[in-house]
Amino acid sequence: MLLTRLKSTWLYAGLPVIAIALILVHIGRMDPFVMLRYELVIIFGYVAAVLDLKTKRIPNGLVLTMLVAWVLTMTPMLFLDTGAAIGMLKDSALGFVIGGGLFLLVYIVSHKGLGGGDVKFMAVAGLYLGFGGAIPVMLYGTVLAALTGLALILLKKIGRSDAIPLAPFLFAGILLTVFLQ
Repeated sequence: MLLTRLKSTWLYAGLPVIAIALILVHIGRMDPFVMLRYELVIIFGYVAAVLDLKTKRIPNGLVLTMLVAWVLTMTPMLFLDTGAAIGMLKDSALGFVIGGGLFLLVYIVSHKGLGGGDVKFMAVAGLYLGFGGAIPVMLYGTVLAALTGLALILLKKIGRSDAIPLAPFLFAGILLTVFLQ
């Protein structure tokens, strides 16, 4: 009972700790608008990771909420600094196409070996991360997932055809990408 409570507490208390750490690491070095986008993708990535671990799916409602939040954060930027906003929109569009496009290709080629929620999540996360962030997130996340899957297979915890949730590894990729900038 106590262990279950501690796990639940960490699931909900861990997010503020991560968000505060990002602010402390990048305060004064990063544009506040970019920091806001990173904070939001961390929050949504965290929720996606927890839901994927618990339910083995990323709900469409979460992805739609991510998209709406991105639009709501980009809209004021268009009025405050139109030139910078247009540059960010182009970068976000590339992140969307790269993140969603590569995962969609894997989804199709692997005959649904990758979940549709992972494809949609990575596409919208690409809006937040841009071209320069989407690629490292996918690289870190998939390599970590592959290594973990291999270790679990070698330890005989799962079989070769068993699926593991990808969102926790994409979340780790988001954290690595954001904190290493």
